[in-house]
Amino acid sequence: MSIVYFPIIGLEVHVQLKTKTKIFCGCSADYSGDEPNSHICPVCMGLPGTLPVFNKHVAEQAIKGGLALNCKIHESAYFSRKAYYYADMTKNFQISQDDLPIAYDGYIELIGENSSVKRVRINRLHIEEDVGKLSHGASDGRLEGSTYSNVDYNRAGMPLAEIVSEPDISSAREALDYAMMLRRIMRYCEASDADMEKGMMRFDANVSVKCSDGRSSKRVEVKNMNSFRALERAIDYEIKRHIEMLERGEEGIKETRHWNDATNSTSASRVRETRYKFIMEPDLPALRVAREWVEKVREELPEMPKQKWDRFRTGYGLSAVDAGVLTESPDIADYFESCVKSGANPLRTNNWVRTEVLRVINDASSNSTWQNFPVKPESLAELLIRIDEGKFSTTLAKQIFDLMCGGKNIMEAVNETGAPEGGVSEDKLNQAVRKILEANQDVIEEMKSCENTSGKKVRYLQGLIIRELKGQVKPDEAERALKKQLSLL
Repeated sequence: MSIVYFPIIGLEVHVQLKTKTKIFCGCSADYSGDEPNSHICPVCMGLPGTLPVFNKHVAEQAIKGGLALNCKIHESAYFSRKAYYYADMTKNFQISQDDLPIAYDGYIELIGENSSVKRVRINRLHIEEDVGKLSHGASDGRLEGSTYSNVDYNRAGMPLAEIVSEPDISSAREALDYAMMLRRIMRYCEASDADMEKGMMRFDANVSVKCSDGRSSKRVEVKNMNSFRALERAIDYEIKRHIEMLERGEEGIKETRHWNDATNSTSASRVRETRYKFIMEPDLPALRVAREWVEKVREELPEMPKQKWDRFRTGYGLSAVDAGVLTESPDIADYFESCVKSGANPLRTNNWVRTEVLRVINDASSNSTWQNFPVKPESLAELLIRIDEGKFSTTLAKQIFDLMCGGKNIMEAVNETGAPEGGVSEDKLNQAVRKILEANQDVIEEMKSCENTSGKKVRYLQGLIIRELKGQVKPDEAERALKKQLSLL
């Protein structure tokens, strides 16, 4: 009997919480693009004699994130010193939370094939400070083979939420779905911007493989993953590596490994310690979380992605895939719903938002964002309503939409296309049909000689008529007028 392999995966995700200042000092949290080591002070540098002062807003953002992840909130949470040496920590310890994190026992629901839902349990969400950022390179060559390392402490002291899942994930693709849903949730509840390009979300993955015959590989922790692509590829690589070990009769060792994007592989970093050394932080009191505070934060939470996805499917009749795209961010969802509330058909609105609107938003040359997008939802709804009323063909409406994206209102765009309200007149349509027929006598003769191709030829002529009228006539109207003229020949 062949052996079946079952990957066992858990993720530790570091998410930078959205605050104006750092976690234990008054340094600005907005350091992106600034000079290295320009947002530091004695506290976040850990200089002797300094004392940390906890930023209350960090706790509120962590509570918000915890509730959005369906977690319970501890009434008391403690800070500890997580002691280990690394060059990006001036203090040789990191202030974090150990036995009593602020949030625990939650879950994320993932939407799979055929709209199936899988629940991945959240073990904990705890608060900690970030460390500095190291950069490595070769020296100027005066000493052969020498290298250098620089450290930027602007990031040191930034507030992090470390979100630790249970080992409920069973594939690299599922890990990717989990990470993307986690980012979506953090953005929805506004606990974090989770901007991957700015390093606001980073991943560690714990991977092992179990065999159907009872054997299993030793768990490894894979670090250094700063993108969704790296996360998926690194886990895929580790799963294959573990299966190959098991097929050789090996189980591997418990270790930390680093992912290398350039080589598409992981490499051993160090043998895993049994546990980090923690001592209670003597300079910070316990964090007391009143029930009233938690309930106030809960009441302020917006509708979460999974609930919105459910509502879009049942309320608007959207497919699972369409609802997934429209709930990717609050901006997309709000734009769609504003269109529908202004009277547009939900299914047509879905098609236009997914194709035309996102085409412009995602076009880097347009410099469009949801905040400055020139076509307001109410204006798009007006355009879509006119399509449903038969006043504009889809082709003409797309021309009008493009002009609206350039800053024109709907009436200015309509006038520029030269399209009359209600489409072209019957006389103008018949003139266009006669013109196309006169220019395509060979096609007409072929239709007469071969009935089997007449359907294709009608569609061909129909397209020429629509092009002649610049999309101002609907396909069924063009077809009807064409067949009427053909019957007279």
